[in-house]
Amino acid sequence: MDDNWNAFINDHLNIKQTESGPLKGLSFGVKDVFDIKGYRSSAGNPDWLQSHQASKGHAPIINQLLEQGACLKGTTHTDELMYSLNGENFHYGTPVNPRSANRIPGGSSSGSAVAVAARLVDFALGTDTGGSIRVPSSYCGIFGFRPTHGVVGSKGVIPLAKTFDTVGWMTRDPNLLLAVGEVLIHEGTNDQEGFPSLFFENEAWSYVDNQTKDSYLKIIEILKENFSTQYVNLTKGGLANWADLFRNIQGIEIWQEHGDWINSVKPSFGPGISERFQWASTLNKEYLCDYEKQREKIKGQLSALLNRNGLLVIPTTPGEAPKRNLSVEEMEQYRTNTMKLTCIAGLAGFPQVTIPLVKENGIPIGLSFIANHHSDLKLLRWVQQLTNKLTIIGDVH
Repeated sequence: MDDNWNAFINDHLNIKQTESGPLKGLSFGVKDVFDIKGYRSSAGNPDWLQSHQASKGHAPIINQLLEQGACLKGTTHTDELMYSLNGENFHYGTPVNPRSANRIPGGSSSGSAVAVAARLVDFALGTDTGGSIRVPSSYCGIFGFRPTHGVVGSKGVIPLAKTFDTVGWMTRDPNLLLAVGEVLIHEGTNDQEGFPSLFFENEAWSYVDNQTKDSYLKIIEILKENFSTQYVNLTKGGLANWADLFRNIQGIEIWQEHGDWINSVKPSFGPGISERFQWASTLNKEYLCDYEKQREKIKGQLSALLNRNGLLVIPTTPGEAPKRNLSVEEMEQYRTNTMKLTCIAGLAGFPQVTIPLVKENGIPIGLSFIANHHSDLKLLRWVQQLTNKLTIIGDVH
């Protein structure tokens, strides 16, 4: 495989297990955080690579895909220890965004998104804690899915913050997005009514610049013509407070997970990542109980709103992918604004799909739909039906 996009850290695996199954003939890549027999994951950091042993077996999710006929092509680049949304890796370089080479691909599942967008594989696995599948999918113009927390097993996957970590996937079309879901998800509602009610979050849409907002108008009008739509305010205090709550819980969990390793190994981290871990080390875990109560309240509120047949509709990110090589301060501002959107599904643990749209300048943006917990397959089927119709009139590329 010719990887001119720096998507892969290892593109010579070609692991097959069977020649039959619904994924027969399809290739996939996995973010470099999944156990692969005889292989050492780097988690985007050379010191992690050097201080850990090779895996004794595949992560169960990889076996599931191999058993259904798919072929594992290789492992894809990630931001260091998955603690970023940018896709720029100080040690291994930045994967090239196939839709705009002068812009970042997004992260932390950067290589997975690029491998799919560049047609190096049919689909790819990533992880999503704070937006690490949704953001690169939006920036690279592909479909991305973050499932209900805990629905897809994460055994054999390097954790970041366990009560937020999810394993999801990316594709170029909604049919394969659903097909992979039908292999990996074995629980959830059998409700066939679809999602007749759509809720647009006012504050979330206020973060989008006017030029980008114009690019959403056509599909929004189509949604309004075909579904019951309502504009809502999820929070009186603002989504910035939700994002801060997310960051604090996540930071405490991250330091509990990786603090001992960092103190022992003293790894070299790139700009931005180093400061983030340092900040996480200062958080007081005694506040965690109160934070969790706030989190449960948010989950209950959102669940009551969506009920069985409602979807929350938000922009996946505030706009198109930022340019490469911006300052740490500029990228932190992008990350802060983006997390006001990604924290919603993160705090609730709900499934979210991002679908690709294209601005007039040719740069992709993402539109997201969030469903109630354990509505994963129902959401994937709804998105498949919606986007197959939209493809005919050229809205989704």
